[in-house]
This record gives sequence, structure tokens and C-alpha cells, in this order.
Amino acid sequence: MVIINSFEEYKSYLGCAIGSSNWHKIDQEQINKFAEATLDFQWIHTDPVAAKENSPFGGTIAHGYLTLSLIPYLWKQIADIQNVKMEVNYGIESFKFNKPVLVNDEVQLRAKLIAISDLRGITKVVIEANLDIKGQTKTAYTGNVIFLYHFK
Repeated sequence: MVIINSFEEYKSYLGCAIGSSNWHKIDQEQINKFAEATLDFQWIHTDPVAAKENSPFGGTIAHGYLTLSLIPYLWKQIADIQNVKMEVNYGIESFKFNKPVLVNDEVQLRAKLIAISDLRGITKVVIEANLDIKGQTKTAYTGNVIFLYHFK
């Protein structure tokens, strides 16, 4: 895990990979809980029998937004941004879903700092986020997440 304490330390990672998270297994229970929370009960996500019989994937798949919702959790495994008064998840840009995440797949977030700026004392960073699927060459998604940090 990378520890960052200031704008200057963050800036030293510009253009570089910051790191990767631990592997996280997405099981049917997590998919079902997400479906309950979002009221999205499509059979491709929540009905293993129908998905096995009718899906080209041979089983259920995780909701795309479930995989996106993992970003804050997985990001905290990559970088510990310290010495901040406030942190804001500011936005996401240019996300593309490349490959579905199947039930019981393990995923890992890879992060690279592609932009950083000082907005009158607020640090704005753009992180290229790639969600890898264990054993696959194609990522589940790629895109940019934007965070704002107000360092002390």
C-alpha cells in the first residue's frame, strides 16, 4: 500500500502505476444483496438455474454497477491518503465495460495517476482504474475516477 501525505507526494506518482488491490471474490450472495439494494432482479444476475440454461456465460454475472461500486473499497487497499481534512468522490469518466464478471470470479483494481492539479488548495486527481479478472487477459472495465482531497 502506498501512503500519501501531501500534494507533492501525490504528484510524484503522475504517469505511474500507484498499485493494485487485493483480489476480491464476487459470489452469488454479494450479487443478490446488490440486487436487493437496487431492485435489479434480472435473471442473468439472480437466477443461477435460468442463467445456466439460457446465458452465454454459463451462469450468473455481477451487475456492472456492482463492480463499479467496489472502487472505493478496493482503492483504499491501494492508497492511504493521509493528512486530509476532507476527501470527495468527485466523478467518473469514460468508463467502458469490456467483459462481464461471472459469479465467483476474483477481481482486482489497478490504479494509475494520470492527472493531478491544485485547485486553490484542493487537490484534484484523476485515476485510471482497471478492474482485472483473475485468469483473464481482458479487463472487466476501464475508466477514470476523480477524487478531491483537502490536505491539512
